[in-house]
Amino acid sequence: MVCDTRLKPEQTIQQRAEEIRRAVARLSDALVSGRVKVIVGTQGAIAFEGWSIADRDGITDACAYRRLMVTGSALAKSAIARAEQLAGRSVDRSVIAHGEHSHDGGQSWHRKS
Repeated sequence: MVCDTRLKPEQTIQQRAEEIRRAVARLSDALVSGRVKVIVGTQGAIAFEGWSIADRDGITDACAYRRLMVTGSALAKSAIARAEQLAGRSVDRSVIAHGEHSHDGGQSWHRKS
């Protein structure tokens, strides 16, 4: 994943992968407890409102979503499904692959060029 290649100085890929696993596990817990809210944009992109920059550790919402859908708990996936129902649309994987993202918890959306 792209997130795996954003290494900090003198950090190995294995260390970064473990860091990502821990951050996404914390995100999963925050989704289940309600501390973080899922936002599904009108174009099908996803954002995690309330997920702080420190907690993110350089991980994008799209990267976290992909990781959650593969390794996340059923309750975290349920929180995402609930947000899709409330928004009236599903997360569009092609939109995520093309780089739609938000820097402000879903208030505004940007396209990666």
